[in-house]
Amino acid sequence: MTNFTIRNEDYAERVRRSFARQGFMGFLGASLTDVAPGRVEITVPFDAQLAQQHGYFHGGVVGTIADNAGGYSSFTLMAPSDSVLTVEYKLNLMAPSDGETLIARGTVIRPGRRLTVSRADVFVVRNGVENLCATMLGTFMTLENTSDDPARRNPSIRG
Repeated sequence: MTNFTIRNEDYAERVRRSFARQGFMGFLGASLTDVAPGRVEITVPFDAQLAQQHGYFHGGVVGTIADNAGGYSSFTLMAPSDSVLTVEYKLNLMAPSDGETLIARGTVIRPGRRLTVSRADVFVVRNGVENLCATMLGTFMTLENTSDDPARRNPSIRG
């Protein structure tokens, strides 16, 4: 495991507050299940509303939680005044996401001053067994001196 420089002692609570503000994560039923320096885990239980035509989790759900896991793993290492934004990501879907739960585990590969590279492995759990169904490699930008809370950036916005 890599030893990362922690720039915000309150990183875990800050990540949890930010995650809670994402309405789309609530819509998906996603939960932030682990937060550590340079690492997060997000889970989504299966719901037929999240399925594609074969009854598997839709690839958009897989990509969404992979992006969030990579982004929030990056966010854990940012300064208290900074926020994160996805620059790009590549998703490899390797197996059908046929199961009861999705788990995305994001890990920072290389933190940088402006750009951080992270990966996320997404597993589908079926009958208690985890199977790797996707891997994401992404680049995430540090937005210096920028809050990720819309109400803080613009008081006229209510979230």
